[in-house]
Amino acid sequence: MDLRSILSPEDVLTEFTAAEKTELLRELSGRAALTVAVDPQLVLSEILRHEELGSSGVGNGVAMPHARFRSLVSPYGVLARLKQPVEFAAIDGIPVDIVFLLLLPELPAVGQLQALACVARQLRNPEILLSFRKAPDAVQAYRAVIGPVEESPSCDAEIRNRTIGR
Repeated sequence: MDLRSILSPEDVLTEFTAAEKTELLRELSGRAALTVAVDPQLVLSEILRHEELGSSGVGNGVAMPHARFRSLVSPYGVLARLKQPVEFAAIDGIPVDIVFLLLLPELPAVGQLQALACVARQLRNPEILLSFRKAPDAVQAYRAVIGPVEESPSCDAEIRNRTIGR
């Protein structure tokens, strides 16, 4: 899976502001819901339900909140760089300044795991994180995470059918 099949340049937000975790998740859920035509309250409630099971703060200032939806046929993501980090109950206790909200189709389970692995692979790379954090705008931030087209890392599968027309 290529990260470009999950994330588009328009879905990268820099200098995003939120006072706390729930506000952050509400704003990102609302934005994602509009794009994939899912009820915003449903997206938020599913994201929050997953957060109750355990924080999606994976460490090093990164969180990957996610949820599954029957109406989706392929993964969709929104990536935000926060102006000020927020407390997220991350595994290392570090407040979060990078959030990749990921909406997944309910089936197949293999595709869900591949999408999560693809995002995690990119966001655990220290060089990518540094470039993303230093990027002057959303276009450069997107390029930092995706990398050059000819060198873009594959995440081991292909998903080409999007739930939305782009």
